[in-house]
Amino acid sequence: MHKPSGKLRVRYGSRRFWWDTAHAYLFILPAFLILGMFTFYPFVRTFGISFYQWYNIRNPHFIGWENYSTVLHDPMFWASLWHTVYYVLGAVIPTMTIALIIAVLLNSKIRGKSFFRTAYFLPYVTNTIAASMVFLWIYNRDYGLLNYILHALFHVHLIDWLNNPQWAMPAVIMLGIWQFLGFDIVIFLAGLQGIDKMYYDAAEVDGATAWEQFRHITFPLLSPTTFFIFIISIIGAFKVFQQIYVLWNGSTGGPLNSAMTIMVYFMYVGFGGAWHLGEAAAVANILFLIIFVVTVIQMQIGKRWVFYK
Repeated sequence: MHKPSGKLRVRYGSRRFWWDTAHAYLFILPAFLILGMFTFYPFVRTFGISFYQWYNIRNPHFIGWENYSTVLHDPMFWASLWHTVYYVLGAVIPTMTIALIIAVLLNSKIRGKSFFRTAYFLPYVTNTIAASMVFLWIYNRDYGLLNYILHALFHVHLIDWLNNPQWAMPAVIMLGIWQFLGFDIVIFLAGLQGIDKMYYDAAEVDGATAWEQFRHITFPLLSPTTFFIFIISIIGAFKVFQQIYVLWNGSTGGPLNSAMTIMVYFMYVGFGGAWHLGEAAAVANILFLIIFVVTVIQMQIGKRWVFYK
């Protein structure tokens, strides 16, 4: 007697096949609706608005690529782009480096690992506005915590972090490192715990030092995790905005615009008074193109050094 295999095979094109397919799409329909309303439609709409001269949400006038030309010929745009690159280079690499070191230490046999993991991750889940408000006090020239520590330990003269153009962007970078360090640590720690211990046991038998184990085992096997963090961190760094907005009370980006990033420039153009919505849409599309190109380059370079076991 023939026994059923336990697996129901549905013939392609049959009524049951289309019924199951309809059910599957019905379940994912809410997700598609949300993505369509809040991701795809705004993206297409922004691209369309960028071709119009649109002030104060009234009387749009089609002008083609003129908004892009206006933005690309604005010295303030290029200054904001440089400040953004400055932030990306100053925040992403140091954050990843410090996070990797701490993750390796937390992955070793030390006491209180759960406490340290929680403590490092707390800044990441802390509201950005609230954290920036606290850093307003930390960066205060006369009674801020940072100047007090620097003066007590190194006898450094009081630094006016928020009013000196030289120190404005470093202040934003330190806030970014503090806030996103915990996320990188947790992801690195997950990657470290996924490495099989047999590699280290074999290396110890061969007499490999701790540095040699890290160089030839840990870092190569951790490359997919490093690659993921690198891409996510750069995308997030390009969109930095809230910290700057709070630290300088909604101004256009610190003293002499020394901390104006692309997102701050976007807000300034679109909602800074004149409501140049067409130019703001052009800025948003240029930022998307920059992030897209940078991500594609990272993906191509990553093929050479990312090792998937």
